[in-house]
Amino acid sequence: MQTDVKSKIGTALGVAVILAWCLLPVVWIISLSFKSQAAVTNGSPGFFPSDGGGAGWQNYKDVLHNGQFKHAIVNSIGISLIATLLSVIIATLAAYAIARLEFKGKKFVLTTALVIAMFPVVSLVGPLFDMWRTFHLYDTWLGLIIPYMSFTLPLAIWTLSAFFREIPWEMEQAAQVDGATAWQAFRKVIVPLAAPGVFTAAILTFFFAWNDFVFGISLTSTERARPIPAALSFFVGQDPFNRPASLLAAGAVVATVPIVVLVLFFQRKIVAGLTAGAVKG
Repeated sequence: MQTDVKSKIGTALGVAVILAWCLLPVVWIISLSFKSQAAVTNGSPGFFPSDGGGAGWQNYKDVLHNGQFKHAIVNSIGISLIATLLSVIIATLAAYAIARLEFKGKKFVLTTALVIAMFPVVSLVGPLFDMWRTFHLYDTWLGLIIPYMSFTLPLAIWTLSAFFREIPWEMEQAAQVDGATAWQAFRKVIVPLAAPGVFTAAILTFFFAWNDFVFGISLTSTERARPIPAALSFFVGQDPFNRPASLLAAGAVVATVPIVVLVLFFQRKIVAGLTAGAVKG
């Protein structure tokens, strides 16, 4: 009995430590976003106007009314959604072929896809910078969508191929026996069954595109295509040597909200897709 109590107490303490470790940066940046710049400079602990150290919601109003940030929001939404849509469509077709067809070099294709997904992003910035300026893709949406897909597509293929392998082949054959074509069986039977894996691939792709900083800062030079993470680095105040930390924190919170909402709404599908193929039977 005492052992069970100690085990529960130990588990609770472990969970509390992990939550504190993970949530402390989030709480800190949220509290910072409510401070005034003067409070940040002076080291005031106050968060709200009533205690003399905060700016309240004014930082969020200033960020959302900032023209540079508005352009960045539009750019991030458009680029991320297009990259996600194209990656999921191509990855679904490619993963289905890898899972269903037998051909030489299948393992090599999957291994290469995984290696590409893990390739260092920084090592590609220099070559892409020169190529995009030559092909007139520098500082454009397409100039960011292509690099995003080059990393998210292999990861999506790897994830979806594992999920497709778990779908019984007999279900597709039964649909074809009933008169469905191969495309109809794929679209009406296989894809709905693979929905958790497709959701996972889409979410991972969207996360990468939305959170990217390296490509966003290196392959853009104006507000025309600069995404939110890169735009935040150009936030400057009246004093260029004293960055507006509270405004940056408010912008970071606004940029994080879509990711949090997606995870909360689709957490079950994400977990189901990530664990696909881990257990057979």
